[in-house]
Amino acid sequence: MKILVLFDLYRAPKADEVFSARVLKEQEDKPTEADVLRCLGRLGHEVETLAVFDNVLSIIEKLKAFEPDVVFNLTESFHASRRNEPNVPALLELLRVPYTGAGPDSLLLCKDKPLAKKVLHYHGVRIAQFRVSGHARPLKKLRRFVFPAFVKPIGEESSDGISQASFVRDEKEALERCAFIHESFQSDALIEEYIEGRELYLSVLGDKRLSIFPPREMFFQHVAEDAPKFATFKSKWDDGYRKKWGIKNGPAKALSKELEERLEKLARKVYRVLKIRGLGRIDVRLTPDDKVVVVEANPNPSLAREDDFAQSASAGGLEYDQLIQKILDSAIVRWTA
Repeated sequence: MKILVLFDLYRAPKADEVFSARVLKEQEDKPTEADVLRCLGRLGHEVETLAVFDNVLSIIEKLKAFEPDVVFNLTESFHASRRNEPNVPALLELLRVPYTGAGPDSLLLCKDKPLAKKVLHYHGVRIAQFRVSGHARPLKKLRRFVFPAFVKPIGEESSDGISQASFVRDEKEALERCAFIHESFQSDALIEEYIEGRELYLSVLGDKRLSIFPPREMFFQHVAEDAPKFATFKSKWDDGYRKKWGIKNGPAKALSKELEERLEKLARKVYRVLKIRGLGRIDVRLTPDDKVVVVEANPNPSLAREDDFAQSASAGGLEYDQLIQKILDSAIVRWTA
């Protein structure tokens, strides 16, 4: 197939820039794009790339010139804003160009975390108690709220804005953290009941027919038993920090058959309710008494070969090249059905 790999930069690309897999990984810190590009080459597809920043016409012109069979959409921002992520697939929809991954409706819904939580709650999915402190109208009190809690920016991804200071023990700490988020991110803040338990990731592939892969888990080997454990920005992306605290991601520890079935059923339900397609990851907390609480859903999760989604697919019997091909095939079927 003719495939256009579409990704974003936080700067305007130069006219003569060439984005090979090596350049993407080593110079642009884009391991997902590098891994996907190498894989498409191994699969024998005709591949071209387009880096976008703020030029809509460059996308249209490239599509007209190359006429791809499908766009492998890896964009997460436009004009350096993650809020614009849904607009790129929306443009592709208008142009009637097949593309991989989630549509604009799902991206809009899941990026509005409070709205997504309300939708899940309406459909009977267990979520944590939460409040929203608006950037324009910050909360002054938190009446009848359960502490400890967890405070994070609304609309950010990849745990951006989440640190150890996000864990708050009372109203005063919560409102102080909200004020920090309002000032630092110019964003509303989500205050969410902290759920003690294990951090699990449920990976889902497909559109009409779904594949649910074996769960992954984040382990905190050197963190004190009674200390709060959650995924901060550093615990996800800082290798030195992860090594110091023994933070690793891997196959979930032993789960009962009944619990595995419940997790699979939950993943399917959340995926459908939030209109995710192509691929998605559902993040949950598993309490000591085996209650499952949905934290959030992530359409278009990272596809780097060493990240949770691809590793989960491998554990389910789908190696990386097969996974990428299935994602492509799903996009083609969706647009030709």
